[in-house]
Amino acid sequence: MITDEILQKYEMTIGVECHVQLATATKLFSGADNDARDKSPNSVVSPIDFGLPGMLPILNREAVNLAIKAGKALNAPIARTSRFDRKHYFYPDLPKGYQTTQMYNPIILEGYIDAPLDDGTSVRVRIHHAHMEEDAGKLTHYGDYSLVDLNRAGTPLIEIVSEPDIHSAAEAKAYAAELHRLMTYAGVTHGDLYHGNMRFDVNVSVALKGATELGTRAEVKNLNSFRSVERAAEYEFRRQVGVIEKGEKVVQETRGWDDAKQTTSSQRSKEDAQDYRYMPDADIPPIVLSDAEIDEIQSTVPVLPPEYRAKWQSLGLDSSVVNTILNNAPIAIVLDAVNDRFDADVTKRAFNWFASASADEINIDAVTSGLVGPRRLSELSIMVGENKLSSTGAKEIFFALFDEQYTGKSAEDIAGEKNLLQVSDEGAIATIVDEVLADPSSAKAIEDIKNGNDKVIGFLVGQVMKKSQGKANPALAQKLIRDKI
Repeated sequence: MITDEILQKYEMTIGVECHVQLATATKLFSGADNDARDKSPNSVVSPIDFGLPGMLPILNREAVNLAIKAGKALNAPIARTSRFDRKHYFYPDLPKGYQTTQMYNPIILEGYIDAPLDDGTSVRVRIHHAHMEEDAGKLTHYGDYSLVDLNRAGTPLIEIVSEPDIHSAAEAKAYAAELHRLMTYAGVTHGDLYHGNMRFDVNVSVALKGATELGTRAEVKNLNSFRSVERAAEYEFRRQVGVIEKGEKVVQETRGWDDAKQTTSSQRSKEDAQDYRYMPDADIPPIVLSDAEIDEIQSTVPVLPPEYRAKWQSLGLDSSVVNTILNNAPIAIVLDAVNDRFDADVTKRAFNWFASASADEINIDAVTSGLVGPRRLSELSIMVGENKLSSTGAKEIFFALFDEQYTGKSAEDIAGEKNLLQVSDEGAIATIVDEVLADPSSAKAIEDIKNGNDKVIGFLVGQVMKKSQGKANPALAQKLIRDKI
């Protein structure tokens, strides 16, 4: 049995290769539709994707533009000249017998990202490079036969290769999540993990702490969720430690992740570069870019997550709140507009409403369309600050803002309809307080407060709220109770 004590003797080292599907209308070298979702097998494929004789590729310029944008998000320079190569392997999902990729002269050079962790710190992960390439098709296995769907063949990708700077499963998850944010905010990909718009290959190796050399790595392929990245890394760490502890050697190999069983299994031995017989692709001219081109394209990249974090730092929000907001770009854009126009208290309330809401409770389309925008959110928050609403009432109205039946209605209108407006009239509340204090059931609480047991004042405030049908301002009610006792 591998105990925590044994695990503490070892350190895991992780590098991640991430395949990012570019958000182009057509494929990398053909005019076929790049959106294969819900399409019949082999229905969005051209003669170029089939690899038919005499077919010549034509590079999709928009794919190049998106790679240039990705470079900015990765804090990485763009190569002024990059080239395509042929990576040879023979498999049914690759009709040409080779994959067009960039082995020797990638378009994106060394960079880095800072991945935020749950404790508010971050881990810097260096980017070795990122290259453009086409995707292969998809094989589906049925017992003693397999079927191939080439809809995905020729899909434009960038493969982002990190340095082995990650040393825990939590860091691997954080890196994958931040990479997803960066690529979606930059407009590089749609980021649909369910449909494989981003897939993570996690390379895990284990060595004794303080060792000068890394252990033998195993690669876990095609993970499509942040949770899977974390679980697969943790499982591989324990598995490899177990192998070493038994006096055996870890095998360099490719492994698959079984999400149902939460285990990895061996798929094939790991190939090296020479196994693929890389050679320059003579059919595709080099990509030659000028500084002016690169600057113009990168100037269109919108605000990225690190810039939002810097802008919101003065709000003093918990890092988990910030990262939850940044998981959805339309919400981040709207809340940033609130932050630009209103003070910190108004802004923080709006942040916390969104951060504490589940995906089922809010409709993102309402944010994107402007139905729930800075004006209505700030109005609601200001009402709370002016004690016109309780925090509970405000949360109810926040969810109502997403309801089409309240389209065009202000937060105050909705509060009126729902009878949620707080009473802050001191005279009206004082009358209720007098009634509560005169009630025999309050006598013991009053005596306890006089004897120094301040906690029981909550009982008296509750009685005031009950008599006022929840409309009394509880802070004012408490003040009047103290004054009168």
